Amino acid sequence: MSPRHESLRKAATVTIRLQREDFDAGAEAAQIARNRTDVGAVVTFAGICRDHEAGHGVAALTLEHYPGMAEEEIARHVAEAQARWPLLGVTVIHRYGRLVPGDNIVLVVTAAAHREAAFAAAAFLMDYLKTRAPFWKQEQRPDGAAWVDAKEADDAAAERWDRPSERDAAE
Repeated sequence: MSPRHESLRKAATVTIRLQREDFDAGAEAAQIARNRTDVGAVVTFAGICRDHEAGHGVAALTLEHYPGMAEEEIARHVAEAQARWPLLGVTVIHRYGRLVPGDNIVLVVTAAAHREAAFAAAAFLMDYLKTRAPFWKQEQRPDGAAWVDAKEADDAAAERWDRPSERDAAE
């Protein structure tokens, strides 16, 4: 980045919220780029509660977290994403409490000058949220309630961020 453009670059905006209330993914995505002419890409991922999982029905999902610790852990991983990619903004909103199929669960929005950084950071943050964020999930099924165990596929997806990429190896 040229010195002229570096001086014009605004600080990255970071929003982390854990809440019971729903969110508006479109409004959050618009907010991250509002009044920013340096943003060239906004990537948005919204996770939604399904009515089924692994062959059984799901009537509701209850998400619990440890207040304070969850926000700190998410902030730590947002900082790691900012260290890895030149992000101009990050929003992470995670709901807790009882959710029913069709309800929003999680939102990750990343903004960067270019799409590669925005996509990679959003994937990194979602892989973290699925595997390492301090949330506990209980499904209400037709046959009763059950706590949800970690999935090997989610762990495998998250492990890719611990390995040097091909691009990193070439540098």
